[in-house]
Amino acid sequence: MISIQKEENFSDWYNDVVERAQLSDKRYPVKGMNVWTPYGWKIMQLIDAHIRQELDATGHEEVCFPLLIPETEFQKEKEHIKGFDSEVYWVTHAGNNELDVRLILRPTSETAMYPMFSLWIRSHNDLPLKVYQLVNTFRYETKQTRAFIRVREIHFFEAHTCHVNEEDAQRQVEEDLMILERLMKKLCIPYSLLRRTEWDKFPGAYYTIGIDTSMPNGRSLQIGSIHHYLTNFSIPYDISYEKEDGGRAYVHQTTFGMSERLVGAIIGVHGDDKGLVLPPAVSPFQVVIVPIPIKGKAELIQMKAEELRDRLLRAGIRVKLDDRDQRPGSKFFDWEIRGVPLRLELGMRDIDGGVVTFARRDTGNKGTLPLSSIEDAVLQKLDEISSDMNARAWKRHEDSLVDIDSPEELPLKMLRFSWCGKESCGKEIEEKLGLTLLGTPYGKRGERRHCIICGEESENLAYAARSM
Repeated sequence: MISIQKEENFSDWYNDVVERAQLSDKRYPVKGMNVWTPYGWKIMQLIDAHIRQELDATGHEEVCFPLLIPETEFQKEKEHIKGFDSEVYWVTHAGNNELDVRLILRPTSETAMYPMFSLWIRSHNDLPLKVYQLVNTFRYETKQTRAFIRVREIHFFEAHTCHVNEEDAQRQVEEDLMILERLMKKLCIPYSLLRRTEWDKFPGAYYTIGIDTSMPNGRSLQIGSIHHYLTNFSIPYDISYEKEDGGRAYVHQTTFGMSERLVGAIIGVHGDDKGLVLPPAVSPFQVVIVPIPIKGKAELIQMKAEELRDRLLRAGIRVKLDDRDQRPGSKFFDWEIRGVPLRLELGMRDIDGGVVTFARRDTGNKGTLPLSSIEDAVLQKLDEISSDMNARAWKRHEDSLVDIDSPEELPLKMLRFSWCGKESCGKEIEEKLGLTLLGTPYGKRGERRHCIICGEESENLAYAARSM
């Protein structure tokens, strides 16, 4: 049992879970740059594997750009530098020599990639260009750091694409949304797609879609974003192509990115007072086998447990046989903290009955599975766990949205209300509510209602919340 209850103090509960489940070590001597410990890193690697699978299947190619970006390239897009110049880490010396051109540690990769795109793209036959990378980015975060959610070295996925026109770039955005849907289903993370306000969109973007999920403390957590750039970056970086008619045009661009905040979202959305609850798709071990030995039969039970492990491994299931010299109850406690989806207990009564006892981490439900068809039975049970976790998470997410009709109402939830779309009203909403206006649902309109500030009729529904 975690010493702090989730509903009473989410912040301290979160930190306690991260430490007890051994996901990250914050004792590295640079604040906000934490060490990925083996269990946490394996979760991240599994998420990365699903990202690679989705991107490769949709025609993206993986690249890896250098970490250092020259200041000359970083400054080409003035709108971009406005967003990051106060957050970057500068490299000013090489050994004892002061550099003629300062370098920055990558905060994001537009200014690293786009000078190369201008060399790679020559004609319409080179389009669309669809690349992605999984790298670390660096931002000088001045707020209180928190593992996976607010750090200064960020494990990051980013896809960058170039297209012949705005319509083709928009098709890419829609493809990104389908990729996102499939990924989030595997991670069992619910989300809202919110078109950011003009004053909160990514610098240089035509529009930004924020991908937000809700945390148990009523705050929102942005887990990713999608940006449509039009030609806002291709013009300053001279990324153009020869058209079929011989003329030249600038490419239209998009980006799609998510970070290690996905791990933080999994912890916050699914964890409970016993610790982590991991979706089967990203759990380092989907199954843990705990032998229940009795005097005189320990060797037989151990042999049968090893046979069970080997069968599950051959079926492609990630499984751990816990044969440590400890009491079963202590092992149960350890694996509950670490969130393994399915525990299998094997004793003589099970062996004699041709079954194995199971316990689901997400619900605590117990029962038996037939040893004769254990592979199919376990795979089916893991599918059930994933489906149920998705359903519960989406219900909690939807229940966390509260409709309000005036700026005086302030429950500690994600709020939804009517907004005319004017910046003046939006800024007043943020001031009166003390929240961040997250934006309007992407591609959707609500019923015609009145703006909670000026009273003007509008079909815009807007969302606001405190951010993590």
